[in-house]
Amino acid sequence: MYAVIETGGKQYRVQPGDTIVVETLAGEVGAAVEFDKVLAVGQDNGDLIVGKDVAAAKVKGSIKAHDRAGKILVFKFKRKKQYKKTIGHRQNQTSVTIAEIVA
Repeated sequence: MYAVIETGGKQYRVQPGDTIVVETLAGEVGAAVEFDKVLAVGQDNGDLIVGKDVAAAKVKGSIKAHDRAGKILVFKFKRKKQYKKTIGHRQNQTSVTIAEIVA
């Protein structure tokens, strides 16, 4: 069984036992987290449930770690003006281990 969930403006395909990295979630390490926005649920027999039928579905998991992504360099310049600027950015992220899918 698998599910497609949405969190942080992105969609993830998850199944029990998976570890996913998402945008920062509130909560301590080890705390339970529940994803209510389930877009689709795939059954073991090949059926796919979408639309209003998955309104009651939920995905439960636990927070494994809070971390930061690798550095991204942003370089700005204007030609012929001797303007150059380098900026670095690191995005906060949370690792979540999926425990079960309740459909």
